[in-house]
Order: sequence, then structure tokens, then C-alpha cells
Amino acid sequence: MTRKTSFWFIGLLLAALFACGAGLGMGLMLGKLSSRDTRAPAPLPAPTLTPTPAPTATPERASALATAAGIEPQLIQIYQQSSPAVVNITTKILRYDFFWGSTPENGSGSGFVWDAQGHILTNYHVVEEAHSIEVRFAPGVVLPAQVVGADPANDLAVIKVDALPPDVHPLPLADSDALQVGQLALAIGNPFGRFQRTMTAGIVSALDRTIRVKEGRVLRKVIQTDADINHGNSGGPLLNTAGQVVGVITAIYSPTGANAGVGLAIPINKAKRVVPVLIAKGRYAHPWLGIEHLGYAITPMLAARLGLPVEQGLLIARIYDSSPAMQAGIRPANDEVILGNYRYLIGGDILTAIDGVPLTSWEDMDAYLQENTEVGQEVILDIIREGQTMQVSVVLGEEP
Repeated sequence: MTRKTSFWFIGLLLAALFACGAGLGMGLMLGKLSSRDTRAPAPLPAPTLTPTPAPTATPERASALATAAGIEPQLIQIYQQSSPAVVNITTKILRYDFFWGSTPENGSGSGFVWDAQGHILTNYHVVEEAHSIEVRFAPGVVLPAQVVGADPANDLAVIKVDALPPDVHPLPLADSDALQVGQLALAIGNPFGRFQRTMTAGIVSALDRTIRVKEGRVLRKVIQTDADINHGNSGGPLLNTAGQVVGVITAIYSPTGANAGVGLAIPINKAKRVVPVLIAKGRYAHPWLGIEHLGYAITPMLAARLGLPVEQGLLIARIYDSSPAMQAGIRPANDEVILGNYRYLIGGDILTAIDGVPLTSWEDMDAYLQENTEVGQEVILDIIREGQTMQVSVVLGEEP
């Protein structure tokens, strides 16, 4: 057989084999389909549908839904009545630079109408060092304002516009001493100076907080709330569900600077005491003894090392000249002792109580004076002098 014939024969053989294999494969495939075609296809089982269970109508759930639905109209009414009296305050502050001279900076905050004469309450830090102040009521209603009075120690300030717009009325005030943890709390303000008259809701989270702000100022009896509060809310009202002001929003606590659920407000009862004085006199006089923080808070260890007759109280080291304490005969230190690396001034009177309230720290004394007394009031100091217990009457002066 020639090579050409050989190739032709091999090709023919391979073609025959391929045809047989393909026929076998096709037969197998058809056989499967045929077997399915020879009888009616079995119906597929109907899918089992599991209905989503309806919420269980427990009495607690029904009560919660009813409460939520019932309070919505009340919240809407509070906002409609209160928000016109909440203002957006913008300020211009002149900063001085050695190279560039005075440079204007803008600031913003919130406030609310205090009375029908156009007085508006806000935070001191909102208008601090302000060169000019503008107050925005409704959109398009912007009025200039002037500072009437300020109390940096309590972070309160009063500004005034010449006349209130129509249909803007002062907000009613509550009794903040009656507040309870768990009560609903509503905040209205201008977060970031852009979102005017924003309302948020939360609860009163805690009462009687003490916080330190810049320049060493201390705010006491502060209300804590988890209502959303951000920069720009300062000076706005914190309201109860009767639409009454319970506090003046003043700060947030946040590691990041954003809202973290810890908002702080000055109780409105403190504003009730301070604001009328600011309107009448421009400043609020704080009571003063003249010995504040001029000594040592006594601890058992310090008492043992100095040989003191008591383990708590305030050891007076110095006194301001011509202060109420000096005029009352309170004695400062007359000796000194070195203990380790510290020098202690000793020999002065030991103050143990004021008006019968025990003192363990200078903060105790500051808190009592600021929250319970006023200038011109007489207080009784319990002191120990040379081992003898006695009482001294002091008329409080005005803090310089």
C-alpha cells in the first residue's frame, strides 16, 4: 500500500470510529431524554411559605406605641411655640497679630428671648470679646445687638435688641430644682451656626455636675443630658415637655469634639438669680472672704506631719489685705516648717465649717459661697485657733 493510500485509509478509519462514538453518545443522551418523555413529568412539590410572624401585641409594646404617638403632637406644639424665640447669634471678634494687625474672626452661638424688652440670654463665651453682634430671628430678620451684662464665672451674658419682631415672645421658665433624672429634655439651637432652630430630644441624664471650663472657671449644679448638642448650640434653651426652660446649654463633653451624648446646661434657677442683676447693673457681684485657696486642705497624713488637732479642714496660710476675713480678725500663718521638699506656712487659723457646713476642701467653701450666699450676707466660720474652738462672724464682700 502506498503512503498516500495509507493516510487515506487511516483517515477513513478514524472517521468511522468518531461516527460510532458520536452515535453512541447521542444515543445515551436521547435515552435519558426519552426516559423522561415516556411518562408525564412529576409535579414539583409546592413551596412552603413561612409567613413573617406579626409582632406580639404585648401590653408593654402597646403602651410604648401609644405613648410615642401621644407625645408627638405635644413635641410639635412645643417646637412651634418655642422656636421663634430661639435666635442665632453671630459675632465678629478682632484678633491682633504683630505682623498683620487686627484680623476679624467670626463666631456663632444660640440664645433665647428673656423678656418683652428685647433682652436675650446666652453664654458669656458666645459673646466674649465680640466687636459686633447680630441676632437672627426668622429667615431674613437680622437685628444688631449690644451686650447689656456678663457674668464670666457662671458663663452667662445678656444682650439686647431694640425691639422684638412681631409674634416673638419670651420663653416661660421652669423650676430647675424640681428636675428629676429620666425626664424628657428638648434642646433647640443652631448647631455649627448653619442649621437654625434645630430641635433634638433626650433625657435628663444626671444632675448637680461640677465642670471646669477655661481660665479655671467652675460651673456647679450643671444639668447633664443626652439630647444631641453640637458646637453652635451654646446659649440655647433646654426645655421640658411643658415647653419651659430648665437650663441654658453651655458645653459638651467629647474626646473628639463631636457630640458624644454628654451635653451640659446651666440650671435656669441660677439664671433667674443672675440675669436680673446683669440687666440692672451690668455685672454680677460674687461673694468673697479673702482667704480663698490661700492655704492647705488638711488630710490625715498632713495633720500627722504638722501636728494639727484635726484631720480635716482648711489651714489658712495667707489673707488678702483689707479683706472681710482680715477685718473679722481671722489670723494667717505666723511660722513655717520644711517637710521634705515642701515649705508649709503654719500657725494660722484652721477653718472647719461655714454656717455649720463642714469643709474638707477649698472647692467645698467655693461651692457654698457661690450657691448659698450673696454680697453683704453674714456667715459664721467655725475655726480652731491655738487648739481652741471658736466661731467668727464675717460679712461677705464683693470679689475683686
